[in-house]
Amino acid sequence: MSDPRILPTPRQPFRLPNMSESQAISESSDAPALHAWHAGLARAMASVGDVVFVERLAEALDCLVPVESMMLGLEQRGQPPQPLYQRGIAPAHHEALIDRYYARGYLLDPFCLAMEDGLTEGFYPLADIAPDDFFASEYYKTYYLRCGCTEDCHFIVDLGEQRKVSLCLYQGNSGARFSETQLDLLAGALPLVRELIRQFERNGGLDLLLAGRGEGNAQAAQAPLNRHIRAAFMNFGADLLTEREREIAHLLLRGHSVKSSARVLDISPETVRMHRKHLYTKLEINSQAELFSLFIDWLTGGVSAA
Repeated sequence: MSDPRILPTPRQPFRLPNMSESQAISESSDAPALHAWHAGLARAMASVGDVVFVERLAEALDCLVPVESMMLGLEQRGQPPQPLYQRGIAPAHHEALIDRYYARGYLLDPFCLAMEDGLTEGFYPLADIAPDDFFASEYYKTYYLRCGCTEDCHFIVDLGEQRKVSLCLYQGNSGARFSETQLDLLAGALPLVRELIRQFERNGGLDLLLAGRGEGNAQAAQAPLNRHIRAAFMNFGADLLTEREREIAHLLLRGHSVKSSARVLDISPETVRMHRKHLYTKLEINSQAELFSLFIDWLTGGVSAA
């Protein structure tokens, strides 16, 4: 089911009248950090045709705003995201953030869902993307809090042909949030980040990165599996639940509240609560946590929910 809500617009950095981007950065950053940012950009520009570019770009951004963890992924409509690069992810969290997320967790990820719905390129903090009850959802507890992350932000760069690059930044060890000033700085860096990533793709760097990871063959082999996973997602509980109950289950899993689900489906909150009670009874569960666990098991073929 596609979420018909209006997609958010990219975050715009704070600007005083007639303030240029460099002035905005200067006002919010000390001189050594600004010099390090410029030096990092120069190193990134010098390597746009090489796979080392991604590391250089990550180093530059870390000079602008200290960032503990980053992930770069290739997003293609109708296909699972492909991991291309990661930096700063603790070994204890690697399986949850990389292996499990890219195997199945992405199906409930707010950014992946928004891009499937046509999210435009830009800079987006998670709070601007996620449904209203997302930060209380089991998905958030599983893929964020348990991995030391409270919130992330993304640069989304459109490469054409329904391909986008997503650069995710978050504090993966401390669980700290980015300040408003830091988010403004990152939003102000979008034009530079966007152009550098596009040059990286035009100069063949992205192809080299994909080839080095063996992603060409992996993607071809993954497509049928992805279709199977999406079929399972859309048919979760199909033999037990009505279509409306499945729609509500999907919205609850994605982090929508009762009121938000009612707005999406154009029904009353009382009707949503009634359907939620019925689907819980039919699936023999009592909470959203059990619904999430059942859904993950369903995706991996662990149990039958139909």
